[in-house]
Amino acid sequence: MPFHDLREFLAALDAAGDLVRVRRPVDTRFEIAAGIRKMSDLGGPTLWFENVTGHDMPVVGAVFTTRSKALLALEVDTAAEGNDRFSHGLRNPIEPRLVALGECQEVVHTGGEIDLHSFPMPVYSEKDGGPYVTVALEVSKDPIDRTINASVYRVMRTGKSRMSVMSHAFQGLGTHMARAERRGEPLEVAIVNGCDPVLLYASQAKVPQGVNEMTVAGGIRGKPVDVVKCVSVDLEVPASAEIVIEGRVLPGERVMEGPFGEFTGYYGPAEENHVIEVTAITHRRDPIFLAGMTGLPPTDNHILKSFAYESALYEKLRETFPEVTAVAYPNWGGVQYAAVIALEQRYKAQARHVILTALGDSSRPKLVIVVDDDIDVYDTEMVNWAIMTRSQPAEDTIVVPRVAGGPLDPSAPEKEVISVWGIDATRPFGVPYPEVVKVPGADEFRIEDWR
Repeated sequence: MPFHDLREFLAALDAAGDLVRVRRPVDTRFEIAAGIRKMSDLGGPTLWFENVTGHDMPVVGAVFTTRSKALLALEVDTAAEGNDRFSHGLRNPIEPRLVALGECQEVVHTGGEIDLHSFPMPVYSEKDGGPYVTVALEVSKDPIDRTINASVYRVMRTGKSRMSVMSHAFQGLGTHMARAERRGEPLEVAIVNGCDPVLLYASQAKVPQGVNEMTVAGGIRGKPVDVVKCVSVDLEVPASAEIVIEGRVLPGERVMEGPFGEFTGYYGPAEENHVIEVTAITHRRDPIFLAGMTGLPPTDNHILKSFAYESALYEKLRETFPEVTAVAYPNWGGVQYAAVIALEQRYKAQARHVILTALGDSSRPKLVIVVDDDIDVYDTEMVNWAIMTRSQPAEDTIVVPRVAGGPLDPSAPEKEVISVWGIDATRPFGVPYPEVVKVPGADEFRIEDWR
């Protein structure tokens, strides 16, 4: 059965020995982030910060820092099963179900009661421009066709009732904000903190404009996401969320947002970004604030994206190349910049065709590596071994200059314009090649059988 909410998932982590309660006082400035950073580096447990200085609300962090936690959220045992479950959700979306009441509206603040400072928003990295909401679901409605976008964007607190959000022009929220601004209208938004983790994994799906990511979450869960109407804006949000911040993006108004430690491992620069005027805050009677880190991989951000990116590219490639057997977006590539694809070759130069197709994907990979299907795409050692022993730089490298790329790439010679490349690390098709060394019985060896 899918998890009803964040709390059920935390209980499952606790039962699995993958949650630790931190009882000593911690500060929202760097200390919470320090704990999450360490757990990210060690592959450690989720942290429940019970005693946050200046707040009576606990914070949980490191909820998405390992693939094992992602597998638990998706209710599967292996990465392949996780990608299958995600692909099923993409192919079989289920519309949300509107309910009359939701736990997220047990307490309602409007007017003078609105105070964003009452929530323990962390400052994560040394040079961040302020406190951030990071792993929340931002829900908005297209002002023209009224379709819904539900994804994750960084949101910085700038005042008691004001925030600033960054979303690029090619992203869902960025498109909605631009369309509303051209019409001279505010755009209604809802920032949903602390929901069923599957919603956050689904929010990273590379779906066409106009597809509501909550329908993908429904497909992954096998049952609809229960949603409730907001109290001050015309939007519907997950009913079991911990906290919902409702507001309007103001047309023509900007404020300096950032810097912010990004998924590249470098700071994204401070820029003038859109302003959100908060119109209401609703939450549970005893809310939990969900914190999430990005920065040097691996972090929550990288793991959150992995299944969405892998399953989407896998589905796309399989339409043309049914011989593709696996896709991985490794942490070392920031999950976004590098893709590794396993291929059971059927004809000469097929790997090059796969590379060029993948480089044109909407996830905008910077590097695509194609390996034979005997290579585990999740094993960096094996992938590097294939590159070193099955490719020659002069013959097996493809470079394409001046391609639209990720706007946060610090090496880009100009904003959003990069070079991309591919490596064919497959054995030459139809040509004799040295045989891989094998040791008979090694795969079946179990130390306990030899004692």
